[in-house]
Amino acid sequence: MPDHTVESCAANPEGIDEAHAEIRAACAVFAGKWKLEILWLLIQRVHRFNELRRAIPGVTQHMLTQQLRELESDGMVRRTVYPEIPPRVEYQITEDARRLKPVFEAILMWSHARGDGERAVEDAAA
Repeated sequence: MPDHTVESCAANPEGIDEAHAEIRAACAVFAGKWKLEILWLLIQRVHRFNELRRAIPGVTQHMLTQQLRELESDGMVRRTVYPEIPPRVEYQITEDARRLKPVFEAILMWSHARGDGERAVEDAAA
């Protein structure tokens, strides 16, 4: 397993070390205004497109489509089309993305400790 200590990261005077490169690659998967929120919702349960759109205030249909396609391309989301009339399309996270659940739970605890949720509720009520 690679050494990701501060000392090993500082030991590379030529620029980006392995740990930094891994973080950059991971961040590229999540880059996008709505991707983390989409993943959080899909960790909770399978959603249809319009359910996601209603659950994410401010997201446009175009942007949600784009973000879902990118997440699908990165192997984080699976899109399933059912041959029904009208067509039914569902989105769910992949097993790879499911491993992020503890990360999201840690972010939730951190946000709760900061009081971010209470501020968001107050802002929404204003």
